[in-house]
Amino acid sequence: MSACVPARAADSDRTERAHPPHSPPPTGPRRFRIAGADLSASIAVFLIALPLSLGIALATGAPLQAGLVAAAVGGLVAGRLGGSPLQVSGPAAGLTVVTADLIQRYGWRTTCAITVLAGLAQLGLGCLRVARGALAVSPAIVHGMLAGIGVTIAVAQLHIVLGGTPQSSVPDNLRALPAQLANLHPAALSVSVLTLALLLLWPRLPGRAGRVARTVPAALVAVAGATAVAAAAGLLLPKVDLPSWRNHALAGLPDGPVLGLAAAVLTTTLVCSVQSLLGAVAVDKLVSGRPGPARVGRSDLDRELLGQGAANIVSGSLGGLPVAGVAVRSSANVRAGAVSRNSTMLHGVFVVIAALLMVPLLELIPLASLAALVMAVGIQMVSLHHIRTVTRHREVLVYAVTTLGVVSLGVLEGVALGIAVAVGVALHRLTRTRITHEEKEGVHHVHVRGQLTFLAVPRLSRALHLVPHGADAVVALDGSFMDHAAYETLQDWQSTHIARGGTVEITGRRAGVRIAEPEALTGHRPADGTEKARASGAGCRCRPWTAWRNHQCERPQPVAGGDGRPSAPGEGEPEPSGTGGRELVRGISAFQRDTAPLVRGELARLAREGQRPTQLFLTCADSRLVTSMITSSGPGDLFVVRNVGNLVPPPGEESGDDSVAAAIEYAVEVLAVRSITVCGHSGCGAMQALLDSAPGGVDTPLRRWLRHGLPSLDRMGDASRSWARLTGRAPTDAVEQLCLTNVVQQLEHLRAHPSVARALRNGTLELHGLYFHVGEAQAYLLTERDGEGVFDRVRAVDLAV
Repeated sequence: MSACVPARAADSDRTERAHPPHSPPPTGPRRFRIAGADLSASIAVFLIALPLSLGIALATGAPLQAGLVAAAVGGLVAGRLGGSPLQVSGPAAGLTVVTADLIQRYGWRTTCAITVLAGLAQLGLGCLRVARGALAVSPAIVHGMLAGIGVTIAVAQLHIVLGGTPQSSVPDNLRALPAQLANLHPAALSVSVLTLALLLLWPRLPGRAGRVARTVPAALVAVAGATAVAAAAGLLLPKVDLPSWRNHALAGLPDGPVLGLAAAVLTTTLVCSVQSLLGAVAVDKLVSGRPGPARVGRSDLDRELLGQGAANIVSGSLGGLPVAGVAVRSSANVRAGAVSRNSTMLHGVFVVIAALLMVPLLELIPLASLAALVMAVGIQMVSLHHIRTVTRHREVLVYAVTTLGVVSLGVLEGVALGIAVAVGVALHRLTRTRITHEEKEGVHHVHVRGQLTFLAVPRLSRALHLVPHGADAVVALDGSFMDHAAYETLQDWQSTHIARGGTVEITGRRAGVRIAEPEALTGHRPADGTEKARASGAGCRCRPWTAWRNHQCERPQPVAGGDGRPSAPGEGEPEPSGTGGRELVRGISAFQRDTAPLVRGELARLAREGQRPTQLFLTCADSRLVTSMITSSGPGDLFVVRNVGNLVPPPGEESGDDSVAAAIEYAVEVLAVRSITVCGHSGCGAMQALLDSAPGGVDTPLRRWLRHGLPSLDRMGDASRSWARLTGRAPTDAVEQLCLTNVVQQLEHLRAHPSVARALRNGTLELHGLYFHVGEAQAYLLTERDGEGVFDRVRAVDLAV
């Protein structure tokens, strides 16, 4: 069989065809092309951005043209220079409160100057590459800030909805609300109610007609419908007023107290940066969950910060609002099928065209309709999903304090309060340690729940001294950290207790104990006065969750007895025959002792709820492939199928190979997995056997199984096909080339299975190819590039996002 795979050096003709040494010279200037998906997506985003930009400008008290300027600059500048190709930037509802406060304090021209300075600050932060540091802010603080801003927006716009004028703060707006309700404007209220009704009902239109109608954005339908009704009824309402661009106010020199201006720049920078970076991460998640091959790379957060800074400099200089990534427009862009940054830039071009040519139409829009639109956006910023999430993680106090602080004091003050409360909660959790002592059947149990720091040392000492001299003691540490002070206290007490004839067993050790030191904490002195290690981990230089080491722990050999033979196993421990049996029992014992207490709660939940994996992972039976290690997954995450050579027999093969097909059918039809991954690896013995096998020979079970790999061998020998390849280097030999080709071929077999084909057509399943280089500990993900199967290196930065 190896004769049908000639060496690469011996087949120069095929090499020329598979990998041409040079590309043909360019025949002319390269034309700029825009994908149809980008064009349609840009139109959808433009139709959403136009009314929202005007509404946000109205809510801030800025000139309405400032919203259009920010939308155009966000699309063109941030869209071109930013690091998130599909994120749409522009005037954001999250900046409304900040901008409105700046305009009231310093005036419009100084606010534009503050926007420019905030952009410069963003450029500095981007150059320092601190973008990921912004993601370290607790999500409870971020969601609380956005919720507070949403409440502020909604309460302020409610006055315009009722036909009045909003006040400068939430308390003032709430105090003025009864008088506003007594003097409401019926025409303004009716237009606002119509806008809200269309905004709510349009996405819920039933049937086929509803599906077609929902392609038009609800925001556009709501504003256009309310405008048409107001014009047809002849209602006298304040409308959009766009003065001539000749009178548009540009940025001026900052005018105000230095400390106040510095705080304003800091606040604007903080809100713009955090919202944009979180939006970029959210866009990555939307793109990865989109059916079909992902042709868009992950966001470069530092570049995104640079792009946002440049956009704010340009927007502020041209008299526009501050710019940030906007969740509503970005999600619409992704769902509309955009594949590159061209969609974001085109939407900016459309905004420029509308601002220049559609002024008469825009001036027909009632301000009450825009106010109702922005009020709905503000209400949506108070997310019930976020509230449930922070409640589940016991951070509702941080969320509530941040929200109330933003509503009552301001954005910067509210965020500062939230950070202070978050730090206080973290310290409380760190210091909340419960230490108990009880005696059961003559054994004294000291149980430590929580983090064991120097603050808990006095309570630990009191509990330990309740154990009488010479008694048997068990100290259970149920926490994730032990500092040096607590370690020294525990070690000193243990040494003293053992010296006075007692025994000590310490269980549940955690990360605070240094790897070289557990021996001192795990010994006991039996009645005969000799010291030997307890089964709780003596001599083991690993701990629960320590980085995986080959052959479990590196333990010393048993101490030889007086006759030169190894000493017997510990009391009560079975002595299986063979080294492998001893390792098996040792591993099970270590699991029951150290790991089971950590995972028991999660496994109990899985036992109650049943398995709900999201992925089927089909890989080789090679012992060096640890699927949970490669994918950083845990119990319940992966439905794993392993066989020799990670082979997927095509459907319709003769009986005897139904196990893989049954697993695929069960995973897709019953478990409803969302993705299937075929994972090959370097140095695969099955691929080597395929290359080495000769025609004829003894028919063995292994040989019969490997026949499913023959299509991969034929594919690699087919000169008309492009070879699968790695980025950055060529495959080292024919075995590695076959390993790569086999992944591609098995994916084709997988697509032929009926259940997989149906799920792919419905868009509920996606397929992935993976190649793991064992010696490099490096994963490569299969992508389609120029019609070839290319395995791209998965970088650490990709995983960190």
